[in-house]
Amino acid sequence: MTELWNWRVDGDVDPAEIYQALADVLGRPVLALGAYRPIRPIGGTVLCDVWRRPGDFPVSVDCYGPPGLPEGSAVAAFAHRLGRSCLLPDDTLDGGRYLLVDPDGTMRPVHFDVRDTDEGEVLSGRRLCTRVSPRCRGWSPCHQSRWAPDQVVPALAAA
Repeated sequence: MTELWNWRVDGDVDPAEIYQALADVLGRPVLALGAYRPIRPIGGTVLCDVWRRPGDFPVSVDCYGPPGLPEGSAVAAFAHRLGRSCLLPDDTLDGGRYLLVDPDGTMRPVHFDVRDTDEGEVLSGRRLCTRVSPRCRGWSPCHQSRWAPDQVVPALAAA
């Protein structure tokens, strides 16, 4: 089974800049998904799909077939390279809970309001995942996560 990484990037970033940052971080060629020609596969190439949507963290990045390195370390290096915060899905079934990765490499759980639109899923209203938040107390899936409420971890230590 091929691994898939789904990240979101804060702000408007050109796809070419994303492909270059990924290639630098992964040490492999990165091709836009639409540019891939299955007749001539290039060994070790990572395919990437980038698109924009409204709301917070408007740029979505999907990586198909990334190398076998920890996703947390890769996204931390990617965020640092771009100088932008990134989101990746966490390990709960809460569709509005993500891991926020800052350009300095720190990771922390956050929540968003999620709204489906014709242009895709829109995130807004970012909130830190904390023990004092009513949504994060007691029975919440937040407490079943590897990323507990209020947890802030350097990305390299989290990998």
